[in-house]
Amino acid sequence: MSLLEQIQRGEGKTLELKLQLPRHAQIAQTAIAFANTSGGKLVIGVDDARQIVGIAEDQIFSLQDQIIALITDRCYPPILPEIYTANVDGKLLLVVEIFRGNLLPYYLKSESKENGTYLRIGASNRKAALLHVIELERQRASQSFDEEIYPEDCLQHLDLAPLRTRFAAQGKPLDDEKLKNLKLIRQEQGQLLPTHGLMILLGQVPHAVTKCARFKGTDMHLFLDRKEYSGDLFSQLEQAEAFIKNHINLRGEIKGLQRTDTYELPQTALREALTNAIIHRDYTNQGRDIKVGVYDDIVNIVSPGGFPNTLTAEGLTEGRSEIRNRAIARVFKELGYIEQWGSGLQRIKNTCLAQGLKAPRIREQGDFVDVEFYRPEPGSTGYAAGGDENRPDADDYGRLRTITDDWQKIDPMAAHLLTYLLAHGQISRKQTTELLGLGKTKAHALLSSLLDKGLLERKGQGRSTCYVLPPAVLEKR
Repeated sequence: MSLLEQIQRGEGKTLELKLQLPRHAQIAQTAIAFANTSGGKLVIGVDDARQIVGIAEDQIFSLQDQIIALITDRCYPPILPEIYTANVDGKLLLVVEIFRGNLLPYYLKSESKENGTYLRIGASNRKAALLHVIELERQRASQSFDEEIYPEDCLQHLDLAPLRTRFAAQGKPLDDEKLKNLKLIRQEQGQLLPTHGLMILLGQVPHAVTKCARFKGTDMHLFLDRKEYSGDLFSQLEQAEAFIKNHINLRGEIKGLQRTDTYELPQTALREALTNAIIHRDYTNQGRDIKVGVYDDIVNIVSPGGFPNTLTAEGLTEGRSEIRNRAIARVFKELGYIEQWGSGLQRIKNTCLAQGLKAPRIREQGDFVDVEFYRPEPGSTGYAAGGDENRPDADDYGRLRTITDDWQKIDPMAAHLLTYLLAHGQISRKQTTELLGLGKTKAHALLSSLLDKGLLERKGQGRSTCYVLPPAVLEKR
């Protein structure tokens, strides 16, 4: 994404815009917040309306010196910014880029670590609470909260049946050695002790609950049903999924002599979103829980804790993955709840698109993650806008399995294009714009992307240029 595109999107987790050099304390806080979170850019020369105003050329060197001195003098451990100018729309901007650091946590020298540590939450810098400072120290040591020993219980007091039953169903034993390898128990002073991860998995901590509600209408003023689920996380997952399915529509369709029942929202996408909420929530925050809301227009799943500090929404859509709760994630992976690291969000979107629905909105809102599934409007077919001819369907994605192992990561437009080629053999640029309803620039970008990935091959020159599936791709069929 270009700098101009970032500016047009506005301030956020990795971008702060200023018309002129901000107050000294604010620069230091921003540098610390970026270094402790996902890194980011402070861009000077942009007003509150995101208009490019620029800075005077004769100010550049003095501003650079001031910024370097401020960050060096006020921040600890040392932060090394990258400062450069960018010419946007013929005007000069000063960009201060801060990368996520390895010496976490970073804080103001004039204040203690406990009082001077800042995090980037949304588009603001917030002073970190003590539990956040401790979490940053864990990240520096490459540890996770759920791998630490739970100090208030002994292993002998725990009923491991919920875990043993699920492992047995997979034909896998769950002995002490396996529990150690999964970081669910640790040995200390000759005694086996549970970790936070084991206690959370078994539902033995009071805040590991899932709250579900069915609301009347499109807001929270009146609810029709409400449930709170506790116990082991696997039971919570199943109960929350059943709650949603009980409050959304089921459509029956007769095909030949058989009847097929289909929920208005794909079960695989719902389960994936619920699984993500349970695995990736911030369990150090004991004042909040997972909330599921079913409204007339959406199904909403909210999980405490924003994206892990090194990740942004853009990184997640590209398949990047970072695990906040490593012990819990290992167990879910072992039991087959996770297919492939980093593929979940794209799979959620693709399964909804394949059913003719709008892509869900997945976003970071402050310090929680919010997933919204859009329910079909009453009487509609459930398809998103854009025209039937442009819509990828389940058959599109089914055919893609025959030519690429990464079919779930394929963009819907690309999916439709590739399945067209499977049926017709070749396509021109003009046909691509007509098939997908795209402008020339976007169609060219899509074709170039597929060429780079080795999923397309170009033949001919000039007006006779066409695109085909490469022999290596066709051989996989």
